[in-house]
Parts: sequence; structure tokens; C-alpha cells
Amino acid sequence: MRIRRSAALGAAVLALVVSACSSGGSSPSTSAGTGPSVASQLVLGGPPECPERPFCLKGLQDTYGLEFKEFTPLDAGGPLTVEALKNGNIGVGLLFTSDPAIAAEGFVLLEDDKGLQLADNLIPVVRQEVLDADPLMAEVLNGIMAKLSQEELTSLNKAVIVDEQTAADAAGAWLQANDFLGEVDSMARGDVIVGSTNFYEQEILGELFAQALEHNGWQVERKFQLGNREIVFPALEAGEIDILAEYAATALEFVNGGAGEASTDAAATAAKLAERLKDKGLTALDPAEATDQNGFVVTSETASKYGLATISDLAKPAP
Repeated sequence: MRIRRSAALGAAVLALVVSACSSGGSSPSTSAGTGPSVASQLVLGGPPECPERPFCLKGLQDTYGLEFKEFTPLDAGGPLTVEALKNGNIGVGLLFTSDPAIAAEGFVLLEDDKGLQLADNLIPVVRQEVLDADPLMAEVLNGIMAKLSQEELTSLNKAVIVDEQTAADAAGAWLQANDFLGEVDSMARGDVIVGSTNFYEQEILGELFAQALEHNGWQVERKFQLGNREIVFPALEAGEIDILAEYAATALEFVNGGAGEASTDAAATAAKLAERLKDKGLTALDPAEATDQNGFVVTSETASKYGLATISDLAKPAP
């Protein structure tokens, strides 16, 4: 599950924390008796609670057998971590997998090849009544999910946050580039309300859904920036909105009261989510490849120096 995002901090605080906050080092690890590992040469940066979290340092140790040179407490996928990576104060940082800084700074997101993180793949949650009224809706939304890769989602976020495009413009350009706005039957369809939480990525996703549905004949009302999941999900259940972009593992654990049913398998997690939503008059469609969850990133220079593409590569012998 994702560690909560932190708010942006001032530049003065950022500089102070990056230069001053560092925990003690750990013993260099070795790789299969062949010498110190790549991880043992690098400092890991992340939120202060990372050493005890199963999806952060503890998970990297237990799942991948990694021991880093040091751990530096920073923030939860925020500006402190980005700045520390850029300045070389840390070698590996925890960011969210769709963070626009990954695209803006040319960072390399290491593949979670042993499945440490739960499957927080993007997934549309829709009221069953609206879906039953016109099956084309599922076809349209699933089509978007099928083309939404991790790189595509990160680039969309960069377009809005870094390049300062509006969510509507960024979404429209993506839909046009991916052939969702071609010729269609001009048949008028029903009314539908697309909602979002108060997170910028959610508004972008809401615009993708809204514009694609409008192009196919639906009359779409947008209700964006409604608040957090605790506000928006009840609105979905009550029929105040009809469609919401969600994150499979987090949504599943929200609706099941934290029963621990989410897994690292996106298809299985999506299927379980759909099952849990059925009694609420809701369903989950197909998950995208794209996720928004904990990810571990390095600079392109570090990736090139050590030959890093996956988290497992950090266990290789250092050159």
C-alpha cells in the first residue's frame, strides 16, 4: 500500500533536511559471496517510518535481501527526496510510481520484479446500473485502461504539474494521440457523472473518462476535487457520481475494512474488488498497467553506472 503523500515544503527547509538528516549506516551486504552489493554502496532515502514499513526498507531487506550503506529520513515521495536524488545525497529514493518528477528529471523507476508492492493499478469503479444501461461504456473505459502504461500516466502527470497544462488539455491530447477521438456513431446516449478526489492525478483520469464518453455520445457532468476517498466513495455508492478512477489494492482494502485480501497480482486484486463491490451496486472494470504506489528510483547516471533496471539488480556485486 502507498505511504501517504506529503505536502510540499519550502526550499530552506528542504536544503536543511537534505544536508542534515541521516541515520547511521548498516553493514555492507555481499552478493552470493562475490563481494559488496550495489545496495551497500548506496544511500536509501525515504520517509522517516520507512525502516519499519513492510513496503519500504523492511520489505527491501526481507524480499530482496538488500542492505544499504545508510538510510536518510526525508519525506513520503516528496520534494526532499527528489532534491536529494538530484544532488547525489542519496542513491535510491522512494517516490510514487506515477510521480511527474520521474519524467521531468529522467529518473529510472526500478522494476519491482519480486512483487514487493501490492497491485495498486488504476481501475475504473462504476455504478452497475449505469453500466447496464449501455455496455459501450465498459468498452470505452476499458480501452483507455488498456493503453495507460506507467510511462503514459507519468507523462500525463508531468504535463499538468510540470508543464502547467490544464487537466482537460492534457487528457484531450492523450486521447487524440491514442485514437480515442476518431469518428463515432452520433447516437445520443445517457447522462453520466464522473467524479474525482482532490488529487491532481484523479482529475486527469476523470477528464480521460469524461472526454472519451462525451465523444461517444454521453452527456457528462464533472464533479472533480470532491475530497478524499472517505468522502467520494460514499458519493459513488449513493449515486451522486457514477464513475471514479480508483487504485485496485487500496480500494479493495478500503471496502473490505482492511481484511488483507489485496495481492501483488493485478488481475486477482481487481476480481476480488469487483466481488466486494457487488453488494454496493458497483463494479470494477479492467485494471491498467499503470500504478500509483511506492516505487524505488535512481538517477539515470546511477542506473548506467551499476546496470540497474530492477530492484533485484541492487543485490548484484558492485563493479
